[in-house]
Amino acid sequence: MFRSCIVFALVAVLAACSSVPLAQREQQRQEAYASAAGTPVRSFHFFTLWSWEPLGDSQVVVYTRPSEAWLLDLDGPCQNLRFTQAIGLTSSSGTVFTRFDKVLTGRSYMPCMITQIRPVDVKQLRVTQEAQRKIDAEPREAPAAADH
Repeated sequence: MFRSCIVFALVAVLAACSSVPLAQREQQRQEAYASAAGTPVRSFHFFTLWSWEPLGDSQVVVYTRPSEAWLLDLDGPCQNLRFTQAIGLTSSSGTVFTRFDKVLTGRSYMPCMITQIRPVDVKQLRVTQEAQRKIDAEPREAPAAADH
């Protein structure tokens, strides 16, 4: 019993410590995509979903090619968006439209209406992400020799 309490407490402490950097990383990703996103468009051509990344519960980035991405704003929190293994997009004749097409996150979840589409400048995004990765590193002082 005592052992399981210690394990539970350790897991709770580790979870609390890791949640702060995760939220900060998510905010940085949202900011990077927002700064690289252009003005809203009505639609985009969609034939293949190359990759995708959730940015919270109401935003997702879809890559239709490695160098072509779209930032999609969704109406309200989209159930299971952060945790699903795959998403789908509805489209009409290979085109995804705002206020008409949806993001699908699974059979048992309601589709999420796309309210805004913005093209992402992938080159600018990579520059922004690289700048976020840089850190100010300073060498540590050598420990003082212990007198014995």
